[in-house]
Amino acid sequence: MFDNFLIRKDSLENVYKDDKAIGFKFAVRIADYRGCFLSLHNGYYIECDGVEYPRELQKFEINGKVPRDFEEIKTCVWEHWNYDDEGYVYVEKEGGLTAGIHTIKLQQSVLATYGYMPWDEEWLKNPPVPGHGAGAGKTANICSFDLELQGRR
Repeated sequence: MFDNFLIRKDSLENVYKDDKAIGFKFAVRIADYRGCFLSLHNGYYIECDGVEYPRELQKFEINGKVPRDFEEIKTCVWEHWNYDDEGYVYVEKEGGLTAGIHTIKLQQSVLATYGYMPWDEEWLKNPPVPGHGAGAGKTANICSFDLELQGRR
């Protein structure tokens, strides 16, 4: 629904720990017009410059809390991600990104919020892999963004 507005264009930055780049991050919005309970947020299909970064290399920051992996997020059943709230996706990548423009392909995975579906119980036990169709919610397509790395490099 809001696929082309998922990433804030000026938000791509490297993430540092002890002065060493350990990955990158970018700001995102939810593609659902009414938000969702955070436990339904299942991660992202992320490809940066032709390299795919699976959910296991991703963390998510929202609601003023530290970045959390999606195993922890699926337990956040009472925490809500509101429509207009911006979150950050963190991606582990040793050395971070180089200066310049990077192509990020992205698909958000938010599980159904419309009541029980036959696959819901299975998805709780074995969430679908983002980018492979199931669980795409309002982002039916993998979207492409060209973003320039901001901040220190």
